[in-house]
Amino acid sequence: MRLRVFHAATSAQALANVRRELGEDALILATRRTAGGIEITAALGDADEQQVPLSSAPAASAATAAQIAASLRAHGVPEPCLTRLSGGRPLAEAILEAFRFAPLPLEPGRVIVLCGPPGAGKTLTTAKLATRLRLAGITPTVVAADGRRAGAVDQLAAFTRLLGLNLVVAPDVSRLAKAIARRAPEAPTLVDYAGTDPFSEQDGAELAAVIAAFGAEAALVLPAGIDAQEAGDMAEAMAARGVGHLVPTRLDFARRLGAVVAAAATGLAVGEGGIGPGAANGLVPLDPETLADWLLSPPAARRTPRPEIAA
Repeated sequence: MRLRVFHAATSAQALANVRRELGEDALILATRRTAGGIEITAALGDADEQQVPLSSAPAASAATAAQIAASLRAHGVPEPCLTRLSGGRPLAEAILEAFRFAPLPLEPGRVIVLCGPPGAGKTLTTAKLATRLRLAGITPTVVAADGRRAGAVDQLAAFTRLLGLNLVVAPDVSRLAKAIARRAPEAPTLVDYAGTDPFSEQDGAELAAVIAAFGAEAALVLPAGIDAQEAGDMAEAMAARGVGHLVPTRLDFARRLGAVVAAAATGLAVGEGGIGPGAANGLVPLDPETLADWLLSPPAARRTPRPEIAA
């Protein structure tokens, strides 16, 4: 895989540089603003990793402002987000400018807290990440911190047993703190956090304390097909508690992606999302052009990126 970092004064120039150097199949891994403009980290896989787009619809870059607005409305995108994304520029460029993109930080010693409302897919997302790391020869610490949902520990235990990993059970905050403090420094720690009410002061304060105490990176796991306004409100509330990433799940079931757009518009970094019910399916990378393609294409014609199996 070829990995390059591009700098430019504007997002349009940076995207143009990516396409000129790496071609149309380049995957945007991260974006950030710099003193001089925009920095994009992009990658291009080997030839045998490339996929032929399934959509026969016009390219996202060719869609008119009216087509973009109509598609976003069909997805239930809230009006403020729609206005930001349908100002006459190509949709991928508008998304790049409006949203943050960054992969989950799975470096040694990092603590990744998978949090969100009950039933969002946190346990399966934890299993997918653990599988990716294990296949890459990395042995993560996996912590089951969901002491509220019946069977949550058993579900994660089944995954970790297959992977040959030990599961640390920490059903309350004090035991979670001890588990994180004893983590192995040479690998990341994955925490399957208890279902959180984003609007509960108690739940939010506990989550914020865990994030702050261990310098953890927290990712909001959110089903892609829920109401967009609700998704935006939940993402905003979680961001106020220190959550920095967004992992949308059930992307293969969601016909409308307004929830993904609304949640990302709050500033949470998007990098990958969940497709498929199995831990071995991995998480698919999400970049501005993939989201633009999905928003402008019929659900049956969406181009699905290859899941990230190895770190």
